Amino acid sequence: MLFNSIEFLIFLPIVFILFWFVLNKSLRGQNILLILASYIFYGWWDWRFLSLIVISSILDFSLARGIEKSDTKARRKQLLWISILVNLGILGFFKYFNFFADSLEDLLGIMGMKADFITLEILLPVGISFYTFQTLSYTIDVYRKEIPASKDIFAFFAYVAFFPQLVAGPIERAKNFLPQFSKTKTFTYENGVDGMRQILWGLFKKVVIADNCAPFVDQIFADPSNYNSPILLLGAVLFAFQIYGDFSGYTDIALGTARLFGFTLMRNFAYPYFSRDIAEFWRRWHISLSSWFKDYLYFPLGGSRGSKNKTIRNVFAIFLVSGFWHGANWTFVIWGGLNALYFLPSLIMGNNRKNLDIVANDRRWASLVEVKDMAITFFLTCLAWIFFRAENVTSAFDYIIQIFNPRNVFTEGSAALQPTVWIVMFFIGLLIGVEWIQRREQHGLSIVPKSKLFRYFIYLGLTFLVMYHWGAEQEFIYFQF
Repeated sequence: MLFNSIEFLIFLPIVFILFWFVLNKSLRGQNILLILASYIFYGWWDWRFLSLIVISSILDFSLARGIEKSDTKARRKQLLWISILVNLGILGFFKYFNFFADSLEDLLGIMGMKADFITLEILLPVGISFYTFQTLSYTIDVYRKEIPASKDIFAFFAYVAFFPQLVAGPIERAKNFLPQFSKTKTFTYENGVDGMRQILWGLFKKVVIADNCAPFVDQIFADPSNYNSPILLLGAVLFAFQIYGDFSGYTDIALGTARLFGFTLMRNFAYPYFSRDIAEFWRRWHISLSSWFKDYLYFPLGGSRGSKNKTIRNVFAIFLVSGFWHGANWTFVIWGGLNALYFLPSLIMGNNRKNLDIVANDRRWASLVEVKDMAITFFLTCLAWIFFRAENVTSAFDYIIQIFNPRNVFTEGSAALQPTVWIVMFFIGLLIGVEWIQRREQHGLSIVPKSKLFRYFIYLGLTFLVMYHWGAEQEFIYFQF
């Protein structure tokens, strides 16, 4: 079920009414309702894949109990490895089987050896990377004795399958999120209103920004040879805002929906395109995944405690694995490696934690130096996004070469875009303006004018834009991961 669908507009009020007005005196009843609602929400795509969520939930609930009760470290480690291997095995089969088979076949072909591996038509379950990492972090934290194993199977199943963040995150840690399913909820008007505001802002980013960027991005990336350098660069910029509006829009809707039910999800985006260097960008983009790799890969590898060379190795490890997490394509691996290269200068010079606060935090406007740093960071990010969006590595390199080809700057006969692209650029400008004003806040509508008339004008204006641009339901980009 899509957030931007009529079905969800019907589904959400029904679950809300049952949660607060029918089961408000039963915590267990509320958790059971959330489990059933989440399974309906997820099963709307393909009910067969519900079995994977159930298996993952039963497996990690049972193994974590076993880890906690085990007397020996060897037994605890054995149970942990069962969880890791089974979870990653399921993820690897559905997401990477054909990738490894095709890559091995290509490698053997280069070596002059003929191979014909079986390629299966494997459907990728929506959100499998997200809930797999969420349950894995739970068993790892129980093994580390950072949290106790859950004894409430209904609370744990609701934690794994919680529908607002099930298919595209944020990837929640059990230490922060699981206890919320064991606490009695109290509905507050303030939480409800702010949740609705964040949902509205998320829908604006998805429907008005991302979905309107998509046709132009598809058109340009389908045949880059038809366009000159400025339009190709524009295509990269439009994709940067498409993926930001799409993914952060989903997150806003997820956080707002969770707040309607009395839950607090972690922030996943913090205005990343206002970053002044790549290190700051990755502290502000997909925060839940970045912190996951930091805690469960970077630190176990040694983090920054060893030599500079080992630190560089560890940085490359998390960026390359992060790229591979996104999809079974070498374009994602290169995207991760390119971001690691971007990160290296600040790491080597020791100023990778220079920009920890939001830009111009105590000022209205950024300085010229800050504007320059933000522009450079955004430009480098857009170049990396080309690999993320391209169908294959060759297409990505061809796209970039054409951008920097001096002969392609004013190519005669180059195809032109529809004039409506300027309307999209206006909406992007509106997005940037609002988020600059709200950059110290949690989301674009955190602070609203004191004038009730002006507030309703904003709400009605955004609602009108969303409804006007609400066309064919378009899936969120990160559903494929």
